[in-house]
Amino acid sequence: MKNTPINYDIVRSKIEESGLASVGKASIREIVRLINVIEKATGEKYIRMEMGVPGLAPSSIGTEAEIAALKRGVASIYPDIEGVEALKNEASRFVKLFLNIEIDPSHCIPTVGSMMGAFASFLVSCRRDIKKDVTLFIDPGFPVQKQQHHVLGFKYETFDVYNYRGEKLRDKLESYLSKGNISTIIYSNPNNPSWICFTIEELKIIGEMANKYDVVVMEDLAYFAMDFRKDYSKPGLPPFQPSVANYTDNYILLISSSKAFSYAGQRIGLMAISDSLFVRKFPDLKRYFSSDTFGYAMIYGAVYSISSGTCHSGQYALHAMLKAANDGEYDFVEDVKEYGEKAKIMKKMFTDNGFRIVYDTDIDQPIADGFYFTFSYPGFTGVQLSEELLYYGISAITLDITGSERKEGMRACVSQVKRTQFADLELRLRKFYEDHPA
Repeated sequence: MKNTPINYDIVRSKIEESGLASVGKASIREIVRLINVIEKATGEKYIRMEMGVPGLAPSSIGTEAEIAALKRGVASIYPDIEGVEALKNEASRFVKLFLNIEIDPSHCIPTVGSMMGAFASFLVSCRRDIKKDVTLFIDPGFPVQKQQHHVLGFKYETFDVYNYRGEKLRDKLESYLSKGNISTIIYSNPNNPSWICFTIEELKIIGEMANKYDVVVMEDLAYFAMDFRKDYSKPGLPPFQPSVANYTDNYILLISSSKAFSYAGQRIGLMAISDSLFVRKFPDLKRYFSSDTFGYAMIYGAVYSISSGTCHSGQYALHAMLKAANDGEYDFVEDVKEYGEKAKIMKKMFTDNGFRIVYDTDIDQPIADGFYFTFSYPGFTGVQLSEELLYYGISAITLDITGSERKEGMRACVSQVKRTQFADLELRLRKFYEDHPA
């Protein structure tokens, strides 16, 4: 089949030249590189859904505050390793106002994005008890966090949560935690890539199991308040962003500015450690760090050795955005609702042309429309589909690399797809449908 929207021979040659053993098993950044090469060779613009890059302009509140900080000369000064005090204060306020959780400002630590926050958290959490050296991923999840484990030489186990929702989650967690070797549980909520959102019941189960087996829960809130089925945008008023922090003191919250504030380029995020966990002593930490106190080891052991602090001007940007949100002057949730609106339109285009939504429900209700959605096509595995779609000018990643058991599926990110591309997307999906009768 050679009559495809993107020149078949060029796409074929660029795939071969890439050296990738399998397009469908490639990392996100490898897919990005391949599509860049094909676009340059063909002059054609792809419908790019492979990478979770914000598709909205950054908040001017942040950029103006950062410019002002740079003009004050902060670029020449190392930031305090613990973070700018004003930012830490607003971070604590933000956690209280939008999650209804109390965390001392000194336990809110700026990081070079949540990626760095996760890396540092693994360095400490996975070394606090010599008998507990395994991370449990509640999948599907962000592939790079497993790559971090490979780089660190840390062990992990994983399961796809889709068939273990609600009360079923308790027995599934028990089957892993009862072994006694799990140090850490990690998940994202809303979930990347499936966009499922844990219920209060499920978060309570995770918290109770963390208490029972003394496990640290890392809650990745990269898509903070972006379950648009409920309004989490009003500071200090319910409903609040759901969190495991309501049910255990063994938690680390990873809060990103990349999606909620469209501030991905400056690599600025937050790690918020529970007051109780921050001051706990773990003698086994002395194997690697100068202190056996969890929070001290995190800041002066892990964070210091990775980055020696976080972008000085970026901290002032995040401070300004958090303060405006806390004061009710900046509705960051309203800004990002565009993602949900685009997802609804794009999902219908896919299903109208023979595709199916893979993760389609949150237990007993339809999945939310948001930053990601998942899709499949009859007769294809995700690996096969990912390569076939390249000839049709559509790029995404397979669920295969996210820890999902749904081998037929792919993840689509809506952020980089402009509304002006919707007509092209529909034409390409229709052509695919014609060429591959379902």
